[in-house]
Amino acid sequence: MAVMGKTKSVLTLVGRVINEAVSFIVFSLLDLFDFLLCYVYKLADFFMEAEWKPCYCSSGKEAITSSGKILVSEQGKSKIVCLSSSKLQLEEISDTLYTRPSLVSEVSNLTVTELKRLKVTDRTINVQSCEKIKNGTVRSTFTANSTIVEMLQGKIGKQQLHPIPRWSDCDCKLCISWTSSCKETLFVRAEGPKAFWTETLFPNFSSAAKSTYRLFAIDLLGFGRSPKPTDSLYTLREHLDMIEQSVLEPYKTKSLHIVAHSLGCILALALAVKHPGCVKSLTLLAPPYYPVPKGTQATQYVMRRVAPRRVWPLIAFGASIACWYEHISRTICLLICKNHRLWEFLTKLVTRNRIRTFLLEGFFLHTHNAAWHTLHNIICGTASKLDAYMDAVRDHLKCDVAVFHGQDDELIPVECSHNVKARIPRARVKVIEKKDHITIVVGRQKSFARELEEIWRNSSTRN
Repeated sequence: MAVMGKTKSVLTLVGRVINEAVSFIVFSLLDLFDFLLCYVYKLADFFMEAEWKPCYCSSGKEAITSSGKILVSEQGKSKIVCLSSSKLQLEEISDTLYTRPSLVSEVSNLTVTELKRLKVTDRTINVQSCEKIKNGTVRSTFTANSTIVEMLQGKIGKQQLHPIPRWSDCDCKLCISWTSSCKETLFVRAEGPKAFWTETLFPNFSSAAKSTYRLFAIDLLGFGRSPKPTDSLYTLREHLDMIEQSVLEPYKTKSLHIVAHSLGCILALALAVKHPGCVKSLTLLAPPYYPVPKGTQATQYVMRRVAPRRVWPLIAFGASIACWYEHISRTICLLICKNHRLWEFLTKLVTRNRIRTFLLEGFFLHTHNAAWHTLHNIICGTASKLDAYMDAVRDHLKCDVAVFHGQDDELIPVECSHNVKARIPRARVKVIEKKDHITIVVGRQKSFARELEEIWRNSSTRN
């Protein structure tokens, strides 16, 4: 037994070394490929749309204080301050959008001195100067990231910078259906079109539950049939505002049982904290909660946990491509999302129509702009806020908190749910064996529907 255990340890070590060596080679090549694609897309955008498409490879420009738009970035917290707009007083964005060092540059900095120097550089990457003024205070002058400023200019001026859809986005009737409406709201489903929740849970709720509760399934901003504005930064505020004006306000919702999955858990927590008196229960599936060690830059830490730049497991490889490479991920969207009708047809043909098509629609129906900004501004950008959200739920909300996680989830590790339990002791965590990030719901929808009904019934009784 001891020999077998030692052999297993050696094989594990060898596997880890091979994974890291292959990952270094693969991601170094991807760094170069993404760099080249930057210029390819600049040329393509210019010829297709007669303008250069701003990207996060661009260096910062001078602070545009005359227009009232300043990017303030200090100690890992980045904010857009808009002095000339009552609508956009403050837009928080993640510094991971424009600070993603190549793998080669990270590995090559081996000395402690160099690491310390880089840390200082990271903390001040967008700070141009600080100068003392007469009364002894300090006045900071900041540079502005050109991409964010250019995107905001259209929003503040109430006009879109780019036509809808862009040449690299799908222009089918399904993807641009929201443009025909005079009111820009999220697409909210009840018992209608196919979607993740309407296909899995809605048919499995009991008649009693359907007659007691109003059930809503929401396509988030930038996804499904919801609006996909090209000038949006897809910040936390924008997502919450759209949920409020699409569900809470028109349906006059005063009492909520919130069910959220993965990235949606962050929005659910923020919504619960913003409307504490309305929330009766909070059910989180695979919440991406990574407590940040003290002294660590929160956004960068979470980006490296979610996207570790490893080729194995494959789901981590996919997350790393989506998070680290702006232009490679845009190419994937160009090949898959723009041609989703073809891929859906081929998938149905190959699988003889056995695959669940609503999963394909959920994966395909978005733009690169929406996916890229939502990933960075929600997953990474809220890293420093989640502790406060958890504390608010623990101390100020009386709602039930239930957490479900698949034991085999390779995208969001089970430890994330245990982290929630550590922060909110009353939270009930249930780890489902032999289930992953998707099969935590798909394949067990009947039992999960019963569990939700019990949570709602018990919380309503106590409240």
